[in-house]
Amino acid sequence: MIPPAKRGGRKRSVEPREIVNGLMYVLSSGCQWRYVPKDLPPKSTLFGYFDLWNWDGTLDRIHHALYVKCREDMDREASPTACVIDSQSVKSDPSGYDAGKKIKARSAISLSIR
Repeated sequence: MIPPAKRGGRKRSVEPREIVNGLMYVLSSGCQWRYVPKDLPPKSTLFGYFDLWNWDGTLDRIHHALYVKCREDMDREASPTACVIDSQSVKSDPSGYDAGKKIKARSAISLSIR
């Protein structure tokens, strides 16, 4: 899924697997780019690949493949077959009004994908 290096340029000095490890660390932990651990590639390299792969769709393809794999590992179909949308009213201050139920409340919507 990772695009090959460009032709005619300098050879990659960083392994693509290390780039993926670094990007997964940043995306899963939510840390700032400047706090990337020293055992991963430099933050400028990671951000450069993140920007490029976000632009060309590589990150979307990786995300979709991991999503499908995780669902299959849980013995589910690759894509969801049902979706449940639920609404409930929560009692609130007088400024909120739920017109559907004619009570002073705020509506909260939850989404569940199966």
